[in-house]
Amino acid sequence: MAFEIRQQFKLSQQLHMTPMLKQAISLLLFSRQELVEAVQRELLENPFLEEREAEPGASVDASSDSRKPAEQDNPWPQEEVARSAEWEEYLGEFSSQSRVAQQEFEAAEQDGNPLEACHAAEPTLEAHLMAQLLLSPLTERQKSIGECIIGNLDETGYLSATDEEIASLAGADPSEIPPVLSVIQNFDPVGVAARSLSECLLIQLRAEHYDRDPVLVSLVSDHLEDLEKQRYKPLLKHFHIDLDTLKEYIAIIQGLEPRPGGSLSGGAPCYVSPDIFVRKVNGEFVIVMNDEDLPHLKLSPLSNELAGQNRSSEEKDYMNDRLRSAVWIIRSLEERQRTLYQVMESIVKHQHDFFEYGVYKLKPLVLKDIAEDIGRSESSISRITTNKYVGTPYGIFELKYFFNSALSSSDGGQVGSESVKARIRALIDGEDQSHPLSDEEISARLKDDLGVKIARRTVAKYREEMGLPSSSRRKKHL
Repeated sequence: MAFEIRQQFKLSQQLHMTPMLKQAISLLLFSRQELVEAVQRELLENPFLEEREAEPGASVDASSDSRKPAEQDNPWPQEEVARSAEWEEYLGEFSSQSRVAQQEFEAAEQDGNPLEACHAAEPTLEAHLMAQLLLSPLTERQKSIGECIIGNLDETGYLSATDEEIASLAGADPSEIPPVLSVIQNFDPVGVAARSLSECLLIQLRAEHYDRDPVLVSLVSDHLEDLEKQRYKPLLKHFHIDLDTLKEYIAIIQGLEPRPGGSLSGGAPCYVSPDIFVRKVNGEFVIVMNDEDLPHLKLSPLSNELAGQNRSSEEKDYMNDRLRSAVWIIRSLEERQRTLYQVMESIVKHQHDFFEYGVYKLKPLVLKDIAEDIGRSESSISRITTNKYVGTPYGIFELKYFFNSALSSSDGGQVGSESVKARIRALIDGEDQSHPLSDEEISARLKDDLGVKIARRTVAKYREEMGLPSSSRRKKHL
C-alpha cells in the first residue's frame, strides 16, 4: 500500500468566537452589579473610553448623519459608529426590532459553565441540619425523630420542646429521643438543639476536648452568672486559682458560640435593584429602563488628538485595537439594553394577566415563546433573563420567574406551575400549626381553588423546591 501527499480544497463553515464576541455575550449574562463593575474595569484599562453625563431627552437620529468632509478622512471611522450608539429614548428606540441582524451574535455559545450555575443560595439552618441528618448513620425511625427535633428549633438553634412533646409528635417513646438529640447536637454548628446556654457551651467544650478540665466545666455549668457580673473574687477563692488563670478560662468561654444557629437562621438577605420597571399608566402597562448607576459611555476626545500624529506600526495597532474595543463595548451595551427591553415587552404581552391580577394568573411560558416573538435565539433569551430583575406592582421578580411549565385544569385550560406553588405557600402560611395540612389535603384544596388535579407526590416536590418542610416537621407543640 503506497502513501502519498496530496493537496485538496475543501469548503466549510466555522463559527469563530472572537474575544469581542465573547465579551458581548458575557454582557448579556451579567447582573446589574456585575455590569457596572465590568464597565468600570474597561474605563480604567481603555484610554479611548470615558463616561459621559446622561442628558435627559437627548436622542440621536441615525439617519441624519451629516459629516463634514474632514471627518470622511478620519483614519478611525469606528468613532462614528460609537457616537450613534446612544442609550436615551428607550421607549421609542427599543420597542422596534434591531436594525442589524447579528447572526454570529445569536448563534454563538458561551464557553464553560453558565454564570447561574456558579451561584447558590445560602441554606437555612433547617436545611443545613436536614442535609446532615439524611447523611447520618441513624435508622429511618431515628431520622423521623430527628426531623421533629429540627422542626422545633427556634431561630437561634435552641430547642424549646421537651422529650415528651417530641415523642408525641414523632409517635415514639420518650426514651428514644436523647440518643437522636445527642447526635444532632454534634452536627454543624456544634451546640445546636441545646435547651439552655450552659448546655450549648458544654456541648462545644466536649467537642473541643476541654471537658477534661473540671474547673472549666464547673464555670460553664454553675457560674455563668458570676462571670457575667464579673464576680471574680468568690470564684478565685472557690477554685483556688489566680486571676491570670481565670482570665484564660474566660477567654476559652468567650471563644464559644452562644447562638449556634444565628448565622444560618434565615439565610442571607438579598437586596437587588431592578433592571427594569413595569408600571400601569392610563390603563396601559409601560416599560421603563432603570438607568440609575449604569455608566453612559462615549469615545474619548483623545482619539481625535492622536489620529493625526505619526506613530509606529506597533503603536497604531495598539490604538486601533483599543479603539475597536471601545466601540464594541458601547454597541454591546446598547444591544444588551435593547434586547432586555424587547424581552420584557414580550413577557408583558404573554403574561398580561399576571401584571393585571397577580401571581395566581401566571400562565405557562417557555423560552421558545419569547424567542419566536422577538426573533432571537433561545440561548440569548436565557442569558438576558438570568440575574435580571423587574419591578412590578406585585413586587420584584427575576425575569426567569415568568417562565414556568403548564398544568392542566379541570375546565380544559392550563395553569402555570408558579401559580400552583404560590397557592401551596399561601395554604401553608395560613394553616393551623398545631394541625398542619398534609400533602393530600393541599392537593384537594388545589383542586377546589384552582381546578388543578395534582398528585400528592407533585405537591411534595413543589413544597421541597420552595424549601417548605413536611407536615410532621411543621407541626408545633403549642
